[in-house]
Amino acid sequence: MKGVQSTLKPSTLELLKRFNRSFPEFYDQFVSSDIQLQNLQLAYRLYKERRAVIEIKPEGTKSALHFAYRNQSFLLSDIFGVLAAYGLTIHSLSLYGQIKPPMLVFIKLVVSRGSQALADKTSENVCRAVREALAGHFEVEEMLAVEFNLDAGLEQVETEFYVDPVFHLPALLIEADNQPGLFYKVMYATWQEDLLVVNANLLVWRGRTRLILYLLGPNESLIPEYLGQRIAEGIKQRLLGERY
Repeated sequence: MKGVQSTLKPSTLELLKRFNRSFPEFYDQFVSSDIQLQNLQLAYRLYKERRAVIEIKPEGTKSALHFAYRNQSFLLSDIFGVLAAYGLTIHSLSLYGQIKPPMLVFIKLVVSRGSQALADKTSENVCRAVREALAGHFEVEEMLAVEFNLDAGLEQVETEFYVDPVFHLPALLIEADNQPGLFYKVMYATWQEDLLVVNANLLVWRGRTRLILYLLGPNESLIPEYLGQRIAEGIKQRLLGERY
């Protein structure tokens, strides 16, 4: 935060400190000051516009989707479902969710289509589709059923639940072979368990996708160990196609 302290007005710095208190403890320590300030600005836009902030900007040879809204368990299922429907490749994921009211979440997804940044028209269509999905006007599952066999299980799925010793949050590790619709199926399974994702790490390597999701349980509660193990096993079964 030192770099920010030297450039921000005292009133803005105090606002940022108050804003950061709604996030997990690690946020102020481990998240860069630039991202903290960007999320504060997105929160202000959200407050002014009274609707989800959804925008796509060019980022080198790829595109970056920025999203801010009140966190809800179905959000990621809708967002990743739209991205799958448009055939987008996901290269990286940043997600920061608050654990105290107003429970906002800030997401950045770096994506491409055909190894290129999205055309302006495609970006407009994706943003519109995400907004309509959130409003319940765009049936993601029905559209994806045309493209993918949603009943087919993923290959070589591993899940593990643990409490992260650094972040002090329940965490779910999910690993599976890469295949179309993978992210949507993972997020759909997470939604079915009524879990709220408040942070995420993504690694795609040698044909495998590894996701670590930091979670709150139903009603934004902490997840005890015994329940976490049951959730991990339940999600594994869903992803293998044994229980959808």
